[in-house]
Amino acid sequence: MMLAGMLGFSQEESPKSYQFTLQEAIVFAVDSSYKAINARKDVLAAMKQKWETTADGLPQIKADIDYQYNPIIQITPLPAEITGGEPGTFVPVQFSPRQNMNATATLNQLIFDGSYIVALRAAKTFLEYSANFEEKTQLEVRKAVIDAYGNVLLMEESINIIERNLDNAQNNFNETKAIFENGLAEEEDVEQLEITLIQLQNELRNAKRNHQITKETFNFVMGIPIDAEVELTEDLTNLAQVDLMAEDLLDEDLNLKSNIDFKIADNLVQQRELEWKLERSKALPSLSAFANYGYLSFNEDFNFLSSNADWFDFSTVGVSLDIPIFSSLKRSARSQRAEIALEQAEIQLEQSSQQLKLETNRAKSGFKYASETYLTSQRNLDLAERIEYKNQVKYTEGIATSFELRQAQQQLYSAQNEYLQAMLNIITTKATLETVLNKPINR
Repeated sequence: MMLAGMLGFSQEESPKSYQFTLQEAIVFAVDSSYKAINARKDVLAAMKQKWETTADGLPQIKADIDYQYNPIIQITPLPAEITGGEPGTFVPVQFSPRQNMNATATLNQLIFDGSYIVALRAAKTFLEYSANFEEKTQLEVRKAVIDAYGNVLLMEESINIIERNLDNAQNNFNETKAIFENGLAEEEDVEQLEITLIQLQNELRNAKRNHQITKETFNFVMGIPIDAEVELTEDLTNLAQVDLMAEDLLDEDLNLKSNIDFKIADNLVQQRELEWKLERSKALPSLSAFANYGYLSFNEDFNFLSSNADWFDFSTVGVSLDIPIFSSLKRSARSQRAEIALEQAEIQLEQSSQQLKLETNRAKSGFKYASETYLTSQRNLDLAERIEYKNQVKYTEGIATSFELRQAQQQLYSAQNEYLQAMLNIITTKATLETVLNKPINR
């Protein structure tokens, strides 16, 4: 039985390695990332807060048990004439028993309170805000996953390219060094190629370090341990080409009413309006009812738990009406301050509308530019490869110098980096545009 339990526990442990397509990574992160989990907990907290506010208007029952022991009983002076004493004199009397205990149950019920009605509506608005914020968090998580996923693929492609360049540079260096040692080449040719070789070796080391950092960043965004093994099954080139075909996004118009940022700004306006109504409602009277029932016992000795103890019951029923009359204009000032906050929220809503339109236009422009840059960098890379190849042949035949070969190689390396960055920009700018347009997350 112990062995079976240990086996069952080991099977329930989270896997140490993961494998994701881009869409699988998005779905996983929306459920498991740190931000997504906290956003869901905010919604749950808002639901509890709504019920907490609702419960204020429901019956409230509480019980009290009080015990008192008087080591020294207070003396009360009474006129001595009551006991037949001399007029003008007093007799010390003890009215309180040395010990007493009472148990009371009290029921309170709110009948009317303007602030309670407003608070109910505010709790509902806050719940809507939390739900909207969760949706916004999901969109942000999706964009963060796409960015992190693309960066990992970028570094993997960069390492592969640098390694190929390094192999070519090493071969050129070895051949030229052998020719130099045979007295058929100048030392400067060897030194030029050595510079390129050293530079590529340094870039490769840096790329491998950055690759590790991008993988850890991706794991962090996903909400999994940063040292977990993760395999990304997508290809950077394929992702870029697929996103390049998504030009229909450029024709989509911004729908303000369904935009999550607009909804959140509108929630703020509703919240400020309710706060203003809350301050005004405090000028209204409030009415509540109460009823209690209890038992009281007293004695010189502690015998309250004995069957011989005498207990006397009591009960009270009543209503309480609280009428605000004058607050030295305090309520008026608070109401005016809340009204100013409402006006500010309305201005922020209009600002958000204009900002969203601007962000949409900027995102469309960025995606269009990224598409154009990708096609340009693709053409430039092809040209740079041809130029480098021609210079490689010329150098081998002794027509071109090592300096000219190095220039062609540097031009090729630059074109390769621009091409990789252009592919990543296609992916990230599309994600930005989808976020602004509030595109739903496919699960």
